[in-house]
Amino acid sequence: MSPFVQGPALRIEGRAGGPLDGLTFAAKDLFDVAGHPTGGGNPDWARQNPLPARNAWAVQALLDAGAALVGKTVTDEVSLGILGENAFDGTPPNPAAPGHVPGGSSSGSASAVAQGLCDTALGTDTGGSVRVPASFCGLYGIRPTHGRLRLDGMMPQAPSSDTTGWFARDARTFARVSAVLLEEEIPDTLPTGLVIATDAFGFAGPETAAALAPLLNRLRHLVPGTREDILAPPGLAAWGRAQRTLQPVEAWDTFRTWVERDNPRFAFSVARALVMGAATPEAERGWAALVRQEARGRLRHLLPPGTVLALPTTPFPAPATGLPLPALNPLRDQILCLCALGGLAGHPQLSIPGALVDGRPVGLSLVAARGADALLVRTALALEQA
Repeated sequence: MSPFVQGPALRIEGRAGGPLDGLTFAAKDLFDVAGHPTGGGNPDWARQNPLPARNAWAVQALLDAGAALVGKTVTDEVSLGILGENAFDGTPPNPAAPGHVPGGSSSGSASAVAQGLCDTALGTDTGGSVRVPASFCGLYGIRPTHGRLRLDGMMPQAPSSDTTGWFARDARTFARVSAVLLEEEIPDTLPTGLVIATDAFGFAGPETAAALAPLLNRLRHLVPGTREDILAPPGLAAWGRAQRTLQPVEAWDTFRTWVERDNPRFAFSVARALVMGAATPEAERGWAALVRQEARGRLRHLLPPGTVLALPTTPFPAPATGLPLPALNPLRDQILCLCALGGLAGHPQLSIPGALVDGRPVGLSLVAARGADALLVRTALALEQA
């Protein structure tokens, strides 16, 4: 199964002489490319919406920097998925774990980079859609500070959590791309403090925690002032439940007009998420909003300037493809418990490869204060060189 929905026939050269000259990139099929349909992982979205007249901001930024666009990639339907399986476009392969899912919803972008079909790729992250495929495919992948990057021309899902993200196989390429999209030079300085989220490591499977230990020890040697602390005092499950409440509600608000006007086709899991969003009581929304406020305060407390927090990106490596829904549902819930901090608090989070469980990758995540995205990139560079 190809990771591309629009592949070899779609190639746009970048500006000669730019800082990314010579690199190639792909864009998740949520990003507009002028004159080409934006499919959003659903055939009815492309059919029922006009062709874009201009490139998305992130696509244009990479082209202006010299990178060449070589295709648009498969996504979970309307980005409502975390494992990377699409009922219409299929499941892109995970070359790092054959027979297992690539992670979603930026599945095709991660797959294309992992296969070496392009140097970097654009994805989106609302509830984990860059971080999870980065972990499952053994890639660098970032969810930037919420609101930092312009989202012009990027198909929305849940705007209070939506971000643009990107992947690369190595830290040096990742840093080059990051400097362009963050519009900031990557600093020479490293963090001055490290917080290890003990509840997150305890929540992950023991095999995952053990596999990440060597990478975590290298990080300890790079960053002084290491300490342990609890990430989510009310419980990671409470944070996960809050994100599972807020995100479908916003997704329903985003897609309601389209659904009611055109009655599009959906896979069951996607339709179920939209129905859940439509039916969420106001009291549940209010509770989730309070949890979000609490999560933001907790991250501000844990992450003063110069400090990074470490946790497993996912609680386990990539599950097998084609699992039945009763097996998938608890896996999705467990993943979201570790990923909910992104959508709730909006801090930058970077997943770093370098560990294997039964031959399948798992990532170590670093989180920093809002706006300190470049500090995470610098730390990833230092870890790769250590």
